[in-house]
Amino acid sequence: MRSSDPIHVYTDGACSGNPGPGGWAWAVAPDGEPSGAGGDRRTTNQRMELQAVLDAVQVLGGSGRPLVVHSDSTYVVNCFRDGWWKRWRTNGWRNSKKEPVANADLWEPLVDAVEAGDVTFVWVKGHSGDPMNDRVDALAVANIPR
Repeated sequence: MRSSDPIHVYTDGACSGNPGPGGWAWAVAPDGEPSGAGGDRRTTNQRMELQAVLDAVQVLGGSGRPLVVHSDSTYVVNCFRDGWWKRWRTNGWRNSKKEPVANADLWEPLVDAVEAGDVTFVWVKGHSGDPMNDRVDALAVANIPR
């Protein structure tokens, strides 16, 4: 593999109740290694989606290779595709209703990490038979604290 070849990482979050206990995971295609995962006793599905992406970008983003994040979260993918974060940052991490942006404590370091690297986002349909998406979904669910 060449140093210019992109790293393809799949990310997912899961929650048992929303809010409730949740898990997150990421894994590099095609064989699922390296990977990372964790969980939280009281969280939301969106926080777990974000935590998975944040951890993957922080761990893999310094490799000097382009990073392609595959996520079934439209919340994450659309934020970067449509540039929501630019308005949030300009408005002091407030949304269009002038309310604090939900999960800003995760968005801020994620935006910083994405800006510092060569990171792009691809949406994948969840629970559609994509082997890597299924793998990270299973890892996220396995990391939900019981």
